[in-house]
Amino acid sequence: MTKADIVAILIERIGLQKAEAQTVVEMLIENVKEALLSGETVKISGFGTFTVRKKGSRIGRNPKTKQEVTITPRRVITFRASEQLKDLIEKPTT
Repeated sequence: MTKADIVAILIERIGLQKAEAQTVVEMLIENVKEALLSGETVKISGFGTFTVRKKGSRIGRNPKTKQEVTITPRRVITFRASEQLKDLIEKPTT
C-alpha cells in the first residue's frame, strides 16, 4: 500500500477532496517522523508501537572478503505490532 492508496481510501470512504486527503496523510506522516526524531514513542492503539532504539558499535564481517569491520553506533526504528493486529494476522483466511 502506498501513500496514494491511502489518499484514495480517504477520498472513497470519507468523501474528502483529493487535496484535503493528501494533506491529512502528509501531516500524519510528518507528525510521526517528528516524534520519532525527537525520541518519542509513537503508539497507535490496535496497530502497534514505533520506537527509536540506540544500537552500539560492534564488529561485523564483510561476507565477501571475510574482513572484519567496525559498525558504528546508530539509531534504528523498531515496530512492535499490537496484540489485536497479531491476532488478526494469525486468523486463517477462508
